[in-house]
Amino acid sequence: MDPCPFLRLLVESLALKLPSSPAKPPPLSGVHPSTTPCFCKIRINTFPSHTALLPLSSSASAPDTTTSAPAFHLDPAALRRLSAKPLTLALSVYNGPMGRSCGVRGAKLLGSLHLTINLPAALSHSNTFHNGWLNLRGGPHNNNNNKPSAQLHLVVRSEPDPRFVFQFGGEPECSPVVFQIQGNIRQPIFSCKFSADRNYRSRSLPSDFTKNRSGWRRSTTGEKEHQGRDRKGWMIMIHDLSGSPVAAASMVTPFVPSPGSDRVSRSNPGAWLILRPNGASESSWKPWGRLEAWRERGPVDGLGYKVELFSDNGPANRIPIAEGTMSVKKGGQFCIDYKVMKDAGLGSRLPGEEGFVMGSTVDGEGKVSKPVVQVGAQHVTCMADAALFIALSASVDLSMDACRLFSHKLRKELCYHEQDSFS
Repeated sequence: MDPCPFLRLLVESLALKLPSSPAKPPPLSGVHPSTTPCFCKIRINTFPSHTALLPLSSSASAPDTTTSAPAFHLDPAALRRLSAKPLTLALSVYNGPMGRSCGVRGAKLLGSLHLTINLPAALSHSNTFHNGWLNLRGGPHNNNNNKPSAQLHLVVRSEPDPRFVFQFGGEPECSPVVFQIQGNIRQPIFSCKFSADRNYRSRSLPSDFTKNRSGWRRSTTGEKEHQGRDRKGWMIMIHDLSGSPVAAASMVTPFVPSPGSDRVSRSNPGAWLILRPNGASESSWKPWGRLEAWRERGPVDGLGYKVELFSDNGPANRIPIAEGTMSVKKGGQFCIDYKVMKDAGLGSRLPGEEGFVMGSTVDGEGKVSKPVVQVGAQHVTCMADAALFIALSASVDLSMDACRLFSHKLRKELCYHEQDSFS
């Protein structure tokens, strides 16, 4: 099946030019060309707004320094909804501190603008809708037609972003079928097999991994003290339609409570290996990635995670590609995006140079979870590539359970089964 059509709408090269006269500095208290006290909120129809800091520019042509906002991702449903009418891009520029959640509390409105965008009928190529300066309207310095107004520089463009879309037919711990989705068509593409085995050291890892376990598995502080009070030995195998294993996620570092508490701490996280077959043998595997997860403390009870990719030089060379926190109560979206990785100073060795890599829904603690997984088409050369992201998605979802407070019981599917086997 072909990937689903997605579109990435980008607002880039943002910069602000303030009105001034040769004899006077810019007429805004606290504004200095060497600082960035201004920001803008960007809205598109009913999509969640984005916020970006605005560097100040004195250039009359191209700005000296620019910044970009997070991309807007339009899925097939949004594209169908917006195909019959133009899309409105609204930008509001503020001076002052941003609120706790990048809001406008305490900030002063400098002006705003609206830009109408007609999405292209063909989504197979990139389109540029605007490139240059626009005058801001409204605000204290933009209402007098006889005086120059503040200007905002921006580039608005779209890029095709095709993705494969999958959904688990049930919760990962229930060994569900995974469907590929395109429109109203749901086609089985993978099957899953979950196991929880307390004797994970000898059974949950393939034979070639048990010989090199010290290279892949980090020792766990206080593991002996927490014997019987840990969560370990979980594994999920991904099979293609012929029944051949194509990917796996194996819990290699147990999830144990930190001393004196009932939660997995960031200083001692649990960990998974994401595995792919090593050659034609079904008993030989090699690591593709590693996921660490823990329970964050703070105002919002959260699941913290970190994802690394293995280099070809072995387990000592791991490249971080994603790190974040999502609400334990509400769940969230697990996402790997090249731009986010780049902005955070994280590396990348995935095929493709930019843009969306993968995303997966994660439901909150105690809720029925059937993850929906999106994978950028440029990162899938065969279905075995997609299976790695399915395994990673399953491990993130299962980490929500593994990081559940140890004062709470787990559902029966997550308890140990002495007879489970992956033969």
